[in-house]
Amino acid sequence: MRKIRVLIVDDSTVIRRLLSDALVTDPAIEIAGIAANGKIALSKIPQINPDVITLDMEMPEMDGLTTLVELRKLYPKLPVIMFSTLTQRGAESTLDALAKGANDYVAKPANVGSVNAAIQSVQNELIPKIKQFCSWAFPAAPNAARPINRVYGAASPNFPAGSKPSRVDIVVIGSSTGGPNALSTILPKIPANFAVPILIVQHMPPIFTTHLAVRLNQLSNIHVHEAADGDLLEPGGAWIAPGNFHLTLRRQGTQLKAALNQEQHENSCRPAVDVLFRSAAELYGPNVLSVVLTGMGQDGQRGCGVIRQGGGRVVVQDETTSVVWGMPGAVANAGHAHQIIPLHKIADEIILQTQLGRTVRTLEKVGT
Repeated sequence: MRKIRVLIVDDSTVIRRLLSDALVTDPAIEIAGIAANGKIALSKIPQINPDVITLDMEMPEMDGLTTLVELRKLYPKLPVIMFSTLTQRGAESTLDALAKGANDYVAKPANVGSVNAAIQSVQNELIPKIKQFCSWAFPAAPNAARPINRVYGAASPNFPAGSKPSRVDIVVIGSSTGGPNALSTILPKIPANFAVPILIVQHMPPIFTTHLAVRLNQLSNIHVHEAADGDLLEPGGAWIAPGNFHLTLRRQGTQLKAALNQEQHENSCRPAVDVLFRSAAELYGPNVLSVVLTGMGQDGQRGCGVIRQGGGRVVVQDETTSVVWGMPGAVANAGHAHQIIPLHKIADEIILQTQLGRTVRTLEKVGT
């Protein structure tokens, strides 16, 4: 099997060297070439035929966003990973890049203390993402089991035989790679009078989650917030876990409030989907609707197991519409998913299940 060929695009000699030194430590990766700006990179692509591009944001002659737009016209499926700074400007540019077709991003090492620590940081963050987008380099076992991709019509969700849909009192969503665009597809379809609160974990660092919440709020009919400790969680709103904080739920009298903590990482993540999902299951039992969207890794698998065991519902995004089918695939392969559906149907499914469960319970009360 040939190696994964990476083109590094960055105007900084120091960063190009850092990335090269970090990536060549992995025997599955080789540096196909380097470029000091987007114009040079675009001219090199047909010559070196890279499998992945790492792309800096701020460069002379042609910056990262301009390069990305031009690149997508010629190479719509070539994986591009943005190399971003952990700043307000970097966060805004990264979200712009994701909206314009970047596959993912990695934050530049900051305050790590040494060159070796910076190299280690890049290895930990960037190499797994490169490999995820080049799964052809790691063929699956020939007899590996795959779940059937089930798609149920919006008018008839697949509830187990003899069971009735539970009343949905809370919706919890987990996402990672590809998540910002997936959330931008789902949340604008949720009506302003949506009957329950929505809680979201998107794997992103601090500052990035702040700007993501602002963007989603501008697109949506419901109010979208970055969660703060003690926030009152009410219908008609969505709350996103802030970077570097786990998001959980707590009851205070009759009120539901957000609670944040910085306990240890789970699945190498903080915030972690599993933490939110377990908290929702503990408070709401069968009245939880959980949704796992595109993302790398397995975060959400155990939490969905807890939700399903408690009688709640589990919906995951299908492989075809996922940027990376790691998280939803892990839930599906574990047998926790009630439904596996494409991204464009998920908002309708959330609305339907929330309305249907409440309608059934209302009819039961009227009939008694």
